[in-house]
Amino acid sequence: MDQNTPDAPLPGSTAAAGAGSLPAGRVMRIAPLDLRQQKFKTAFRGFDRTEVVAFLTEAADDYEHALREIDRLRQDLGRMEALLADHREREATLRNTLMTAQKLSDGLKEAAHTEANLIVREAQGRGDLLLQKAQARLEQIERDITDLRLRRRGVEGSLEASIQALYHALEFVREQDQQREGEIHLHRPRQADGTTN
Repeated sequence: MDQNTPDAPLPGSTAAAGAGSLPAGRVMRIAPLDLRQQKFKTAFRGFDRTEVVAFLTEAADDYEHALREIDRLRQDLGRMEALLADHREREATLRNTLMTAQKLSDGLKEAAHTEANLIVREAQGRGDLLLQKAQARLEQIERDITDLRLRRRGVEGSLEASIQALYHALEFVREQDQQREGEIHLHRPRQADGTTN
C-alpha cells in the first residue's frame, strides 16, 4: 500500500465491509483481499516476486481465518450473554415467587397455619434446589464467557503480531532500497571537466 493511504478503509475493500464487526474505536485498515491484490513496484535487485506473493497470500489466509474466528467468538459470546440474561430473569422470577408465597402464607387462617408452613417449606426446598442449579449453570456460563474473551484476546494478539511483523518487513525493504539508492549515487563516475594536467 502507498505511504499516503488514509487511515479509513478504501471503498470497495473488504476492510470497509468488515469494519462494522470490530470493537468500537478500532478500524482494520488492511483486509485479506488487500493483501491478495497488492501490487509492488519492480526495483533493481528487488525481492523474488513469487516469494512475496506467496507470503502475502499466506498472511491473507491467516488474517481471514482470524477475522472469521473473531466473528464466530462474538456470536458465541452473544448467545452466552443472552442465555445468562435468561437465567438471571428466571432467578428473579423464582425469588419473586418465593416472596409471594411467603406473604400469602402469612395471611392464611390459623387453622391452615400448619399446612401452609409445610407447603412453603416444600416450595422453598424446591426453590433452593432450582436456585442452586441455576447458580451452578450461571457460574459455568460466566467461566465460558471468560474463556471466550481470553481466546478472543489471544486471536487479536496473534493478529496484531502478524501485522507488526509485516510492517517491520516492509520497513526493512524500504531501508534496503534507500541504502541501494545511496550506493548507486556514490559509484557514479565523475564527468570530465575538459581540463588537462
